[in-house]
Amino acid sequence: MKNLIPYLFITLTYITISCSNENIDGDDPIGEIIPDQPENVITTPCDFDLSNIAANTTIVIDCVLDLGGETITLPPNVTFEFEGGDIVGDGTLVFSGGSIDGRLLSKVLTIEGDVQLIDPTFRFYSLRWDIVEGRTTSEIALKNNAELERLMFYTKELGATTFEIGRFDAFFEVTKVTSTTSDQNFRPSLEAINIPSDFHLKMSDDTNLRIFPGESGTKGGSILAVRDVENATISGGTLFGDRDQRVYSPADEGLEGSHLFTIRSGRNIVIDGLKFIEGSAGSININSFGFSFNPDYNPTNGVIIRNCEFVNSRRMAIVLTDGRDILIEGNSFVNAGQPSSNSDGGEVGYAINIEPDRFRDDNGVLMERQRAFDITIRKNTETGSRGGFITATIGQDITIEDNDIGTRAVYSLVSDTRIINNRFQASGIGTESWAIFAAGGTESETIFNNEIAGNTIDGYRLGITTGTKDVFVHDNIITNCGLGIQMTKTIDSRFIDNVINVSGNGIAATNTFNNNIEVSGNEVTSGSFHVYFAQLNNSDEHRNNTLTVENNTFLNINAVILSSTNGVTFTGNDVLGDVQVGNAYNVEVSLNIIKPNESDGIRLFGANTSVSILNNTISEPTGASRFECINNNSDNPDAVTLTGNTCM
Repeated sequence: MKNLIPYLFITLTYITISCSNENIDGDDPIGEIIPDQPENVITTPCDFDLSNIAANTTIVIDCVLDLGGETITLPPNVTFEFEGGDIVGDGTLVFSGGSIDGRLLSKVLTIEGDVQLIDPTFRFYSLRWDIVEGRTTSEIALKNNAELERLMFYTKELGATTFEIGRFDAFFEVTKVTSTTSDQNFRPSLEAINIPSDFHLKMSDDTNLRIFPGESGTKGGSILAVRDVENATISGGTLFGDRDQRVYSPADEGLEGSHLFTIRSGRNIVIDGLKFIEGSAGSININSFGFSFNPDYNPTNGVIIRNCEFVNSRRMAIVLTDGRDILIEGNSFVNAGQPSSNSDGGEVGYAINIEPDRFRDDNGVLMERQRAFDITIRKNTETGSRGGFITATIGQDITIEDNDIGTRAVYSLVSDTRIINNRFQASGIGTESWAIFAAGGTESETIFNNEIAGNTIDGYRLGITTGTKDVFVHDNIITNCGLGIQMTKTIDSRFIDNVINVSGNGIAATNTFNNNIEVSGNEVTSGSFHVYFAQLNNSDEHRNNTLTVENNTFLNINAVILSSTNGVTFTGNDVLGDVQVGNAYNVEVSLNIIKPNESDGIRLFGANTSVSILNNTISEPTGASRFECINNNSDNPDAVTLTGNTCM
């Protein structure tokens, strides 16, 4: 062909911009930057022009085509294939149908008209675009932010469904308001790098996206976001927070900082295999537009977070305030909420925080601004969190299953929530605290049908503690703990078929009330008391409360203590040890098999009222002759009913 555009021999030389050290205090967090090299390696000028290209032509770019600043209008259905060359010269190609290889796109080529990429996978190279890697200024980091977002939407318009990033390391400014209108409100998900719908951002192990350090007092911010988006996948790569680079204000109450990823009204979103490092407010923030009771409510629906690593997140790793159909699976969480060299751990301190907002209106009606339900958290590992693994404050249908947990799990005002088949192995705070806490109190109508089952708990000061209603605690194995199960202000609940082997009390309830409680089928080996109930249901308002301890097996020589206790029925148990009842009211001890060792079988003491000892089978006590099968040493012995007991 005859040349339309004159050509010069072009050698493509790319220069990495180096900025002054005044922009980020301290040591360089990333070291030397070696940009990923584009595949455009041929430097020979093309020997053809585009002046008489026919329709439906395929042009192979195995040379450097210089457009010389011209705008070239192409005939219909022209295809540009890539064979190692390039298109340069700050020109424009106007298509009428046709296609182009994404490796030919760059900041010096403008594409207009009707055109699609040959391959829907676009490979990003920073050297071909207006993005600066390495240490830089806030201004340039802000441009990085806008440019990377623009490129994803630009390539999507050209038909890209996958945006691949290889070796890449750059800072992004995400705490500045970019609106040019009168609206200067800061919106973290808007100022982040937004990812379009029906799109896969595919990063490599060498892809590092970093938050430019925030200024004192700034809250919010996020490197990446999906905002009213559907069918987006984000995989691979590492997101670095500014936890130890930013400045915190003296007034910070643990709320300052930025997240690394925000999902706001996302639908069918997958986050797979990312690393989240040192988020200054946390790592992932999941929320929605609008309030659930308003017509403009746009809930997040269908999120999968899997195979990710969360390391040294301040405050928390994942916060969920609004969303449904959420799966958090196969991730690792390390040291959430722990202090660092530059910051305290912030508020919360749990790896996962589920906390939608609600209130009561002037008529006392519960109104849910946000909702969180249908959530599954499984096959994750967690160690070293300051507060614990998960706190589910409010929500419905939450399953916490098959996780390896080093600290704690707690729920509060939830329903249909299950903590099941997890492995709790105490480390850090766990060795001085409880493994599972069913909290929330007994008043809220939103607490019901919750379950704690099939967990193995090892090495904690306390295995399971409850202060709630309508919880079913069953088939857990609690070993090497200080105390097994503690019931405090708990009603309408069951504790069944648990195995407890602890150095302290097996099952305890002290200085509290419990009502409509069933404790049955448990196997207890204790280093102190098998059952220790003291100061239980003692107030007038709790006089009609009931608690049944039935058909349990107590395996070693220790006592069951019912002291200053009201409303307890202890029946059908197999006790290797003794039973002591004192200062009790409305207590029944019946149909038990009791095998004392150097103690009375049943000892009564103090002032008892309405206490019945019925149809128990008691072995002759071993040890001193003073021990009796039943020793009624009550202050008022005639107030105790003794009927049908057998001493063998």
